[in-house]
Amino acid sequence: QVQLVESGGGLVQAGGSLRLSCAASGRTVSTCLMAWFRQAPGKEREFVAAMSRSGGSTYYTDSVKGRFTISRDNAKNTVYLQMNSLKPEDTAVYYCAADIHIRMGIPTTRGIDYWGQGTQVTVSS
Repeated sequence: QVQLVESGGGLVQAGGSLRLSCAASGRTVSTCLMAWFRQAPGKEREFVAAMSRSGGSTYYTDSVKGRFTISRDNAKNTVYLQMNSLKPEDTAVYYCAADIHIRMGIPTTRGIDYWGQGTQVTVSS
């Protein structure tokens, strides 16, 4: 059983930055494809960023490329999402996710094996 606990969400003005953290237990993050998804009110959960098992490849949805960076610290078994130049349209609940079946690529919502509880990110204009 894998447990994922997010932290770091909050309220920030447009143009600001936040760093989300996802602490994992029960399995090392280097044995999973780790990802971040988000869900805005009234919308479906969508992919944001992912890192391959090896850590050598990262993937981003087009709307966050150049602004968000996914990374991980194997020693702390933690994955991060650095979010810069935030926009009001980035407002959502952000979820950490782990897919234990694929090594690389963009995971699907249905394929995710483990989810965190989510952390709210609100960007004011």
